[in-house]
Amino acid sequence: MDIRAEKEVNTEREKIIKTQRWVIKIGSALITDNGCGLKHNILDSWVNQISILSDRGIEIVIVSSGAVAEGLTRLGWKNRPNVVYKLQAAAAVGQMGLIQAYEVCFQKYNKHTAQVLLTHDDIANRTRYLNARTSLNTLLELGVIPSVNENDTVATDEIRFGDNDTLAGLVANLIDAELLILLTDQDGLYTSDPRENESAKLIEQAEADDKKLMDYAGDSSSHGRGGMRTKLKAASIAARSNTETIIASGNNKSTLLEIADGNSVGTLLTTPKKTLSSRKQWLANQSHLKGTFTLDCGAVDALKKNGKSLLPIGVKSIVGEFKRGEIVLCIDQNGKEVARGLSNYDSTEARLIIGKSSKDIQGLLDYVEEDEIIHRDNMILL
Repeated sequence: MDIRAEKEVNTEREKIIKTQRWVIKIGSALITDNGCGLKHNILDSWVNQISILSDRGIEIVIVSSGAVAEGLTRLGWKNRPNVVYKLQAAAAVGQMGLIQAYEVCFQKYNKHTAQVLLTHDDIANRTRYLNARTSLNTLLELGVIPSVNENDTVATDEIRFGDNDTLAGLVANLIDAELLILLTDQDGLYTSDPRENESAKLIEQAEADDKKLMDYAGDSSSHGRGGMRTKLKAASIAARSNTETIIASGNNKSTLLEIADGNSVGTLLTTPKKTLSSRKQWLANQSHLKGTFTLDCGAVDALKKNGKSLLPIGVKSIVGEFKRGEIVLCIDQNGKEVARGLSNYDSTEARLIIGKSSKDIQGLLDYVEEDEIIHRDNMILL
């Protein structure tokens, strides 16, 4: 793992001083009173810091947990339910309290806030994705501080983001944030759980895509769906838009201000400085795919080594049902993921032309949409 020298760490931290657009995610362990309602005094502390940063010219989007926990308290439920419809009801009731709490706090500092609820479909559908991007950018231009959350009232396990860490990473991509801050109840990522191992060491800096980091991540807390693993995943997602991530403790009343001043707070996860285009970020972030193409060795080489488009002749088999323009996964014959992209043909048409030369498409379908089954401009390698 790349744990850099102190001088290099300080250099990276100093760059944060110049950042102008942040996404801040506040976790359940911080914002709720042991899973029972919201900790309003702590919330006001964060709002105070965010207001100061806003006055300095930093644009901020908040991704906040706590809606379900607040809903449980308002409904008088002592335990988190296991059935989806009750969780949705708790989220609906709790979202009112969560946004009300933020609104009251921000009004003290003469700041406008906005509630933005997203579902997976808002990310999966390209048009809705761009609309959400435009809406958030407009709010930021107006000096508003948006509070983003998943629309838990309509989301189900099959179509949800999974956790607010992942949502925060996606929002960072959506608005091209320069910094993602994941506030938690720990000081950052340690070499082992500091609550169980006194010799655990804080990792001050590493690369966001360093797969060895997962060896240090623990399980999620009882009050949220996230944990260090989901935070590392969020950092990896954010890195696609060249967004750096800091995992830090939200228990310190000056954490955000210290980060803005370039101080060494928490764990800084840096990016490879290679930014994907907005379209390819969108493709990379899709988790619910409609179908799977199995490719032959020649097609895999053409994609990975030569940057070519995928032709029908290189596809050996297809699984799933999908429409033209929907996202499919491409795997090699060993099941390893190779790429994902937008299919130029629906599943019925695709099954008729796979394994065939592009010049045969006209005879097989009586028309030709494209010579490629996936064009390289609509594809991202994995």
